[in-house]
Amino acid sequence: MAVLIHGGFWKAQYGLDLMEPLAHDLAARGWTAWNVEYRRIGNGGGVPETLDDVSAAIDLLAELPVDRSRVVTIGHSAGGHLAAWAATRESPRVAVTGVVSQAGVLDLQRARELRLSNGIVDVFLGDHPSDLASPIERLPLGVPVLLTHGGRDDIVPPEISERFAAASGASLIVEPDEDHFGHIDPDNPLWKAVLAWL
Repeated sequence: MAVLIHGGFWKAQYGLDLMEPLAHDLAARGWTAWNVEYRRIGNGGGVPETLDDVSAAIDLLAELPVDRSRVVTIGHSAGGHLAAWAATRESPRVAVTGVVSQAGVLDLQRARELRLSNGIVDVFLGDHPSDLASPIERLPLGVPVLLTHGGRDDIVPPEISERFAAASGASLIVEPDEDHFGHIDPDNPLWKAVLAWL
């Protein structure tokens, strides 16, 4: 069971269609793919609403006739943040058993310092402390984790994944010649690395 979570720096103009190619690819390989949506900045999202929606989407699997013995969250960019965060939920109805973070925004404090996407982390967090939502501040995740990153990513720099790997022991694969968007192309080496890990 794969739960797909799209990116776009938690902004309203980006939706779950970004992950459709990966969902179709996984389904063709025999996986059940659950491509989820959430409230985003500009349509009622931010902390805690975005987190609540991702949690509700995963927990809804408890009511569906699917195999929940293996539930892997796979997220790109801001979705990578949410995929990792989902493994840290307290007393979930459906537990996450593995995480794939594709160029994930895994360290909100560092992303804030770097002013990624014009300081969007401040908008996303609002008045809430970063440890409520920042995966690197909520370690250990307690499940196997794969991090993938393009070496030429200038939207979420590879150092974010490198810092998380160093702090968590997560597996990290960097493709030196790839950018931020190769992750969501089923023919890209970054996605092939995810399939091999799965």
